[in-house]
Amino acid sequence: MDYKPVVVQRHAKPAPSKHNAESRHWRQFKHPVFVKEYAPVTSVHFSASKPHRYAVTAATRVQIYAPRTQKVTKTISRFKDVARSGHIRQDGKLVIAGDDTGLIQIFDINSRAILRALDAHKQPVHVAKFSSADQTQVLSCSDDTTVRLWDVPSQTAITTFHDHTDYVRTGQVSSNNPNLILTGSYDATVRLLDARTGECEIVMGGSSGDGGGKNAAPVEQVLMFPSGTVALSSAGPILRVWDLVAGGRCTRALSNHQKTITALTFNSNSSRVLTGSLDQMVKVYDVGTYQVVHTMRYPAPVLCLAVSPDETHIAAGMSDGTLSVRRRQQKASETKASDLLGITASRTGAYESFLGALPTIGQGQVKSKGKAKAVGDANEFRVESKRKKRLKEYDRLLKSFQYSAALDSVLRQNVPPTTTFSLIQELIHRDGLRTALSGRDDVLLEPILRLLLKHITDPRFGEMVCDVAGVVIEIYTPVLGQSPLIDTLFQRLRKKVAAELRFQQDLVKAKGALEMLFASAVLTNVQ
Repeated sequence: MDYKPVVVQRHAKPAPSKHNAESRHWRQFKHPVFVKEYAPVTSVHFSASKPHRYAVTAATRVQIYAPRTQKVTKTISRFKDVARSGHIRQDGKLVIAGDDTGLIQIFDINSRAILRALDAHKQPVHVAKFSSADQTQVLSCSDDTTVRLWDVPSQTAITTFHDHTDYVRTGQVSSNNPNLILTGSYDATVRLLDARTGECEIVMGGSSGDGGGKNAAPVEQVLMFPSGTVALSSAGPILRVWDLVAGGRCTRALSNHQKTITALTFNSNSSRVLTGSLDQMVKVYDVGTYQVVHTMRYPAPVLCLAVSPDETHIAAGMSDGTLSVRRRQQKASETKASDLLGITASRTGAYESFLGALPTIGQGQVKSKGKAKAVGDANEFRVESKRKKRLKEYDRLLKSFQYSAALDSVLRQNVPPTTTFSLIQELIHRDGLRTALSGRDDVLLEPILRLLLKHITDPRFGEMVCDVAGVVIEIYTPVLGQSPLIDTLFQRLRKKVAAELRFQQDLVKAKGALEMLFASAVLTNVQ
């Protein structure tokens, strides 16, 4: 007669929490890839053109990654000091970066050749970006408190702004007007600059009034909506919303982070704002209500954040030098348009690499669901063989009547309690529980007592724990006092049982009071 393995009891699991559509969307970004750099990752930027390569700035280099493989395709390391703000132009052909010497360099992304060098700044340049409205212009913000708008072909500054009084660490050119520039500084102000007049049009925060004060925190990041009518800024753990049409009035101040917000970015259609902070959290806001709709946790403080234009990747750089890339599988409706673009790109050689050649259909192969599958001769017979299922370790020990060893095998840390108590139930049915528990020293008895302590209040196993505890007490009462550890565990078990009894008595009292209330309510309704 064949041995029947132990049947592990399955207990009802609590119903999973229901997530709304918003949360389900962001939870699709999973399977994060972690890449370790040699220094903190200070900037991540996705190219607007396919295949949406992204530039990662850390230490003295800017690396270009391929989103499909998460591998480095280009490394630009022609910097004399720490590189800052690697930014890819919209057409994906050029990349710009500043460094701590004040030098700004523009590179060909394929050959890595230096095409332009702009050296007017005398202190570190933390912002170097191509204008999204005019590809021949570049914005730079420096620790020398100046903001410059450059003409790339002539390598000259179109306009230089001296309005800030401290480090300028963030800035952006409006996407619908190449003359409007939004900047934030460590002087605690956000300013809207106009390149046509060379003047500051709006001052927000600082000691100017709305949304700030004389002791306001330095502005770490600014972000302007594509419409150009609303701007966001982060100073310390506060995210502020500014109405530019109303003269820079602060309409909201949100405090959902515990530490300084260091990163701001939009999703693909600017309907959500993502904030990254030194508290290791990334929060997603609905721009309609500015409510937090999702939260992501990271293993280290977040310094920079970016979402790919097709919204399939979220890249975050951290202070410990880790780059995290979360990926989402595109839906069928989303991939149709990208497939058409991919065919065109493959004909022109735009992809930097292919994942593999397409299989060819030849003799001895059939095409099934797009894959080549080998088949044999049509008249060939196949004999199906079934592999015998291997027994678990505790089943093998039970089969040989080694009850004590079988119990020890399920008392390990990596064994779930359902398996442990299913085996104990099997020992009870075999009348072998006393045999398995007898003859143990303090080392072998300790895991049993710890199991009882852990699950004495668990409603799934409480009754069985009481049965096992009764047998253990009956066997080992004569030898109590010989091991301080075992005596301590017995005392803890006694206190826990006493506490559980008091809790059950309180529950019975509460139940009786509720029944009286319900009964009086029924009588009142009847009358």
